[in-house]
Amino acid sequence: MQTLTRKRIISWLHLLILATSFGWVVASADEEAHSEEGHITLTPEQVKHAGITLDRVGPASIRETLPLYGQVVPNALRQQAVSARFPGVIKSVAKQVGDAVQRGETLATVESNESLKSYPVVASLDGVVAQRSANVGEQTDGRTLFVIGDYSTVWVELAVFPADLSKVHVGQPVRIETRDATVTGKGKIIAILPVGSSTNQTTTARVLLDNPDRQWIPGHFITAEVFLSEAVVATVIQDKAIQIIEDESVVFVAGDEGFEPRPVILGRSDGQVSEVLEGLRAGEAYVSTNSFTLKSELGKEDLEHDD
Repeated sequence: MQTLTRKRIISWLHLLILATSFGWVVASADEEAHSEEGHITLTPEQVKHAGITLDRVGPASIRETLPLYGQVVPNALRQQAVSARFPGVIKSVAKQVGDAVQRGETLATVESNESLKSYPVVASLDGVVAQRSANVGEQTDGRTLFVIGDYSTVWVELAVFPADLSKVHVGQPVRIETRDATVTGKGKIIAILPVGSSTNQTTTARVLLDNPDRQWIPGHFITAEVFLSEAVVATVIQDKAIQIIEDESVVFVAGDEGFEPRPVILGRSDGQVSEVLEGLRAGEAYVSTNSFTLKSELGKEDLEHDD
């Protein structure tokens, strides 16, 4: 049986307190784990090493969400394309791609073709040099010499398929997560773009996302959850308590005779908790952590009976 970290292993004394609180009886230390009339009993040592903990069926809020995929892009309202005011020759370049700049800081110096006087090309916002196409000795020719981006905020563009479009609205909160789930953030939908994609028939929902630490990199793909609704449900359990046994959702209920595997019918879920429609009553104690241990013990009993 798997041994868990010390942090997650409850002491036997704590276990006895839980047993008293929940009206739960376990086997004595010198008894083996066994199943009797559909109930499983474990020795205190087995329970201790399995890190089994209990919770009670009760009310909780369940949020309905819509999972979507998308991409981080620059906030176009916080970008500046910098060109020279007058045609001329580039005499010096002060900034490179990736350099931080402040508003009013010189990016390059240009000598005017008409007056032959030099003047500075400056940034008009704080940010980072995202592009540079200025080299000493070149003519400016009215082209863009630098692109400055302020990435303290970014946009996230979510692809919404036609079947889901009616569910998405401006102002809805959105949870954003990197593909490796190492960075999360929250924003709100600020626009539903009027023109869709002819390639995959999706419509873009745009989210404004704060990015003070520049963890969100334009060009990177993300996953998102749009919050649609929230409801308080009377009978809710943690999803990690649910085991699948013979194609049924089962929760292990703690009682006087041990642990009873109880089939349940589930309703709404937000990925963390689920509504119980049938099989459990409000207030009942159930195994919320490491219920897979009990499923394993149940499987052992089935093998012994087959023999």
